Amino acid sequence: MDDRARALLKVLIERYIADGTPVGSRTLSKVFDLSPATIRNVMADLEELGLIHSPHTSAGRIPTPKGYRVFVDTMLAVQPFELTHANIRDMLPVADPQRAVSAAAALLSNLSQFAGVVLSPKRAQVFRQIEFIRLSDRRVLLIIVTPNGDVQNRILSVQRDYRDQELLEAANFFNAHFGGKSFDEARSALQCEVDRLRDDISSLMQAAVEAGTEAATESDDVVISGGAKLLEVADITSDMDRLRRMFGLFEKKTELLKLLDVSSRAQGVQIYIGGDSQLVPLDDVTVITAPYGVDGRVVGTLGVIGPTRMAYERVIPIVDITSRLLSNALSHHS
Repeated sequence: MDDRARALLKVLIERYIADGTPVGSRTLSKVFDLSPATIRNVMADLEELGLIHSPHTSAGRIPTPKGYRVFVDTMLAVQPFELTHANIRDMLPVADPQRAVSAAAALLSNLSQFAGVVLSPKRAQVFRQIEFIRLSDRRVLLIIVTPNGDVQNRILSVQRDYRDQELLEAANFFNAHFGGKSFDEARSALQCEVDRLRDDISSLMQAAVEAGTEAATESDDVVISGGAKLLEVADITSDMDRLRRMFGLFEKKTELLKLLDVSSRAQGVQIYIGGDSQLVPLDDVTVITAPYGVDGRVVGTLGVIGPTRMAYERVIPIVDITSRLLSNALSHHS
């Protein structure tokens, strides 16, 4: 694209976001000192590039997901979003982490007027103690107790049947040597202890470490607030099949979890535009996310789900500041 095409695309997308109606050459000719014929030629070039298209009911043009992507990546001027310090304490309660997570989802929804989502913090990496309980031949229940008293359970498939006394001795050894550490630290330390342990006990402990690591990297849930606000978005409610798929996304949560988990490994605000990103299963939906953390360590992700036709310059800083607020609230609690 040359500079003229870029300027025209920017104005077209801004007008469409503001008005929600296809933008024609006559409207753009009032902005640019160009003839409608010249503007139509530029629009034809943009359409050929896959950046805009014409709905079958109108001669005007609207952005495609690819067009939105170019707009967001290269043309958007984001304005800082300010919240007064006095409001922060009321918005995100510091004393209760779970309430802070729920409040963050509600805050995202209320400020954006779309759906707010928060992937709950990953569970504590450190454990206080473990216990083994025999369930049946070659099946053992692993009980993990975290420093704050949370209890997580995992069923282990083991290579042989263990007596209760053996399980007690293995748990006592594990707790004496690794209690208060993370399962990753236990795995490293266990390598040094293998020669001192019988092979069958070593395999039991390694199974416990693998299961414990898996439990520690799982998130509790996705908190969603304001899903009903999307019923007021004409771009989504105009198509009942699209609306059903949207609420199916909320109900099943699997695809949402995958998206939020991927974005937790990225830095800063990420924008996933449906039809442009394989992670968003709906063409007319955009998800804007940012990771949040505790004392500098990323523990989850939050974001806004809304239509592709949204005021990106307003929603992006809302997501950014909410991630900072939640990080601040959780870090103070810890």
